Amino acid sequence: MSLRSFWNTCFLTLPPLAIITSLMILSLHSPPEIVLPNPTDLTDTPSPPYHDWDLFNTDYQQMLKSLKIFVYPDVNESSSPFAAVFSPHPNPLDPKIGNYYSEHAFKLSLLQSPLITHLPHEAHFFYMPFSINVMRNHPLLRTELSISNFVAGYVSRISSQFEHWNASGGADHFFVCCHSVGRDAASKHFGVRNNAVQVTCSASYFQRLYSAHKDIALPQVWPRTTNSELNRPDQSRTKLVFFAGRMQNSVIRQELLKLWENDTSFSISPGHPSFPYEEGFRGSKYCLHVKGYEVNTARVVDAIHYGCVPVLISNYYDLPFADILDWSKFSIIVNQRDVALLKDILTSVPEQTYLTLYRNLCTIRKHFRWNDMPMSYDAFYMTAYQLWLRRGLHRIVA
Repeated sequence: MSLRSFWNTCFLTLPPLAIITSLMILSLHSPPEIVLPNPTDLTDTPSPPYHDWDLFNTDYQQMLKSLKIFVYPDVNESSSPFAAVFSPHPNPLDPKIGNYYSEHAFKLSLLQSPLITHLPHEAHFFYMPFSINVMRNHPLLRTELSISNFVAGYVSRISSQFEHWNASGGADHFFVCCHSVGRDAASKHFGVRNNAVQVTCSASYFQRLYSAHKDIALPQVWPRTTNSELNRPDQSRTKLVFFAGRMQNSVIRQELLKLWENDTSFSISPGHPSFPYEEGFRGSKYCLHVKGYEVNTARVVDAIHYGCVPVLISNYYDLPFADILDWSKFSIIVNQRDVALLKDILTSVPEQTYLTLYRNLCTIRKHFRWNDMPMSYDAFYMTAYQLWLRRGLHRIVA
């Protein structure tokens, strides 16, 4: 079997790790003739990047008709010294928010959506609107200990003032966070830790206080005001690989730099590159997401936003919307131990397979976008659908 035939078979039938393992024993072949897609092929095609589009879409439409979320009234509080912790952020596109944007974007979208109910008995879920990002910068909180004590105290208060928490033990309550401190925020209260749904960017199977059966992976998105027009795959993508980021907090990033820093087909920068950051994404075929302090970074969605096929080198990452989206159809997943094989893996991808990855990437971009007003199938509604799938979860009794 030729390598091209092998890759196409893998792409259609095998999970990503099987692809990587098998590639280790194959030699490289010359690249095939480039077949460019017709522009009309780059529009939405529901099937390829989804596990089962029809099944998902049928249930999704039912969610739009039925799902109701009650927001605790603290979100409208203005007189408390902690009002900013609960209120919508006044300027969510402030670049200082950076990696924590999704936490604020979800709240703003929810408050503008038809999923809100003011009648608790209608609610499938109850939203606790505290912001870990704001707490981390609040002069009266800041520390992990203070934040976890604050959250425990808050839940104790709402459970005494309202009947909703006690009815489910917190299993139908959720909070949203993009700060890694969010995990520890749940540590001081049994119900928050074991029952409440954590909607988090720091979604790792390997981390304590994250439970994949109940918690939800939130896409980490950098604040941006416009949607980028994509470079077509045959235009200006002259680099094979792009990555820029801190190296100090990641052994795997340091290994990556050591291996490929001087390879001219790779654009690897320790820190900020010498050119505009977005140009690295726009000018490359593949863009790396490499584990740093956490499994998650905004680079995954940056790559999707700019049409650069993501290469995920981050073990134990519970990928956003993975029960709906087939990530192997628009990204390449590489085990951290195989980073030395990275160039062999990427240069062996047939051009037609790369173009299929690119087309599928164009299809799923809308799912990783926050809008001023929530739009169907965007990041807000896809996250809401994840909640919908978790309705009726059983609680753990202390």
